Amino acid sequence: MKSTRPKVRRRILVLSGIVGGLTAITAAGWPVYVDPVIDTPEMADAIVVLGGDHDGREEYGLSLAEQGYAPQIIFSNPYRSNDPKINAICEGTYDFEVSCFKPDPSTTRGEGQEIRRRAEAQGWKRVIVVTFVPHVSRSRYIINRCWDGDIDVVADPRPLPVWVWAANYVWQTAGYVRAQFQEC
Repeated sequence: MKSTRPKVRRRILVLSGIVGGLTAITAAGWPVYVDPVIDTPEMADAIVVLGGDHDGREEYGLSLAEQGYAPQIIFSNPYRSNDPKINAICEGTYDFEVSCFKPDPSTTRGEGQEIRRRAEAQGWKRVIVVTFVPHVSRSRYIINRCWDGDIDVVADPRPLPVWVWAANYVWQTAGYVRAQFQEC
């Protein structure tokens, strides 16, 4: 009769390797996705709210504009044309200038290209970019490749569920890899 000890040892080694690998991935991604450098906004020429899930970033960007951080706020609108939330914002009435654009391509790179285009046309020196926490580092990386002006990348501070963090480890990492092979 064969001993089951080698099978048990092999399973323990495999499980230990998986746990160790996941721990290493989590530790490596923590400062990039979970605890990135989030800037304190300074007075700027514009606030740009990047597209994505309606996770509070629109409201946070509007609150920054209401506090007077910039005379205008621009919303990226990569959504379907009948998205009620973004349409209400883009068609709303405010005490500051509000505009919306559809990025082309419909990615952070397209948003960076639009920031560069508007900055050159309007003479911007500083922009506040609003996104959500797992996207802060990657958006800073991509937008800095597109435009050499000053950016403050900020995020809505509300907590996110664990599944959002887990999904974004994969999504944001894939976005970093893709960005390595693209010019702005």
